[in-house]
Amino acid sequence: MKKFGVFDIVGPIMIGPSSSHTAGAARLAKIARIVAGKEIKSVEFYLHGSFAKTYKGHGTDRALVAGILGMDPWDERLRDSIKIAKDKNIGITFHEADLGDVHPNTVKFIIHKDDGTIIEVMGSSVGGGNIEITRVNGEEIEFTGAYPTLIINHIDIPGMISKVTALLYEGNINIAFMKVYRSKRGANATMVFETDSIVEENIVQKIKDIPYIGSVKVISPTEE
Repeated sequence: MKKFGVFDIVGPIMIGPSSSHTAGAARLAKIARIVAGKEIKSVEFYLHGSFAKTYKGHGTDRALVAGILGMDPWDERLRDSIKIAKDKNIGITFHEADLGDVHPNTVKFIIHKDDGTIIEVMGSSVGGGNIEITRVNGEEIEFTGAYPTLIINHIDIPGMISKVTALLYEGNINIAFMKVYRSKRGANATMVFETDSIVEENIVQKIKDIPYIGSVKVISPTEE
């Protein structure tokens, strides 16, 4: 179980009344934006539980849109984010939804890109502005966005993990957390590495060049 410090519970610097409903929502959406890429045409927000019941009163709607626009929770423009999105011709719709047995502050993003692709991200605001991403494009994963993160899709064959970790060692990258997800042996799998420092592009490229690697997504907590 993740341990939180006193400053996490008190909450982050932010615009809005609630660390869970405002700061956490903005962080969730910003990570969803990074996962999807910046060429966003429209976003559908499916709000679950407490998010669905109070999203207008607590400013969750504006925080989510702010994150999609790349804003941080303390950005003064957060209050006007919906208007800003409209001015940028980014379509925004909100839906109340039952997303199953998940945290009450959960949202699913359906992100439509300019090139026609659709990205799905789901995550929860777990308190004090902290978040957890739980699903990307239908695949169950888990990361917090607090660390530089690599999401690596690959074929589940022997040696894949050792090849990637050897390259991270070569780049002097310390692994804070690592998880591997797969549906069945020999099928598609996903590695998630949360690291103590940014993985440089040359190392990322070497990972992409490994046979049977499908894609590598780099997520930085400081990315704009």
